[in-house]
Amino acid sequence: MKKNNLKTNSVAELTTMLADARAKLAQMRFDTADKKLKRTSDIGATRRLIARVLTALKTMPTGRQTSN
Repeated sequence: MKKNNLKTNSVAELTTMLADARAKLAQMRFDTADKKLKRTSDIGATRRLIARVLTALKTMPTGRQTSN
């Protein structure tokens, strides 16, 4: 998924995307242990997707102001 696409999504969409990606990563790890996963590079791609979604969530304005 492109970085620009992540910026246009809402917080709810990003959190569901994050949950789906984490579930997919867990399933891939089990498949790797059972020798079912053919393309192990998908694990790295999913980890990068999770990192991108988390970064997009952290950079979104939350409406809260920090007090200094």
